[in-house]
Amino acid sequence: VNYDKFHIELGNTLTEPKLHDEKPFDAIVSNPPYSVRWIGSDDPTLINDDRFAPAGVLAPKSKADFAFVLHALSYLSSKGRAALVCFPGIFYRGGAEQKIRKYLVDNNYVESVIALAPNLFYGTSIAVNILVLSKHKTDTTTQFIDATGEEFFKKQTNNNVLTDGHIKQIMGMFDTKEEVDHVATTIDNSKIAENDYNLSVSSYVEPKDTREQIDIDELNKEIAATVGKINVLRADIDAIVKEIEA
Repeated sequence: VNYDKFHIELGNTLTEPKLHDEKPFDAIVSNPPYSVRWIGSDDPTLINDDRFAPAGVLAPKSKADFAFVLHALSYLSSKGRAALVCFPGIFYRGGAEQKIRKYLVDNNYVESVIALAPNLFYGTSIAVNILVLSKHKTDTTTQFIDATGEEFFKKQTNNNVLTDGHIKQIMGMFDTKEEVDHVATTIDNSKIAENDYNLSVSSYVEPKDTREQIDIDELNKEIAATVGKINVLRADIDAIVKEIEA
């Protein structure tokens, strides 16, 4: 997008929303601040705001994350898709945040949750998630991608880095919705509802078992050999003791 196409506004997104005349948008990308405080329920008019009213509850005053999510959703067109960088805690905490997740899942707005590796951003080492919202899904499922493994980032001196190759890998799974063992899976929304609307990636993608595989037969052979050596040693000791006592 050329610079002359940019339209930049300064203000409080949650209490002074801009770009009313330009919405809705087909594509939204957002990296809102994590778990910041906002006025929330202290302003009784916000529960009737078109952005927040459909969910029936406001994001907690101490954690505005879902207020930004609902703001983006309200600006999204019927054929649009939004991607938001989010703090992982919003995907499993209870209370108002759980109720908002219920609203998002029951209305089939959540397309994918992508867990990224830690230490990708300057100034924070936390591992963030990307929440992908859509208003034109053709099924009632949600995709979960665990992109926290070492095959999805490059280690550098101070930060981890997503290369173009890593992004291509992640986007390939997102586009195809393919099942990848220990990395990507798609879950029916009814199963998410049964799990208290938990949207944490680790709740659905089974981690790879990195423990050493033990060959039981080989282990039994080693134990038998060790026991045999111990028996020989005991016999030698008994013989030495008899010589001493003689």
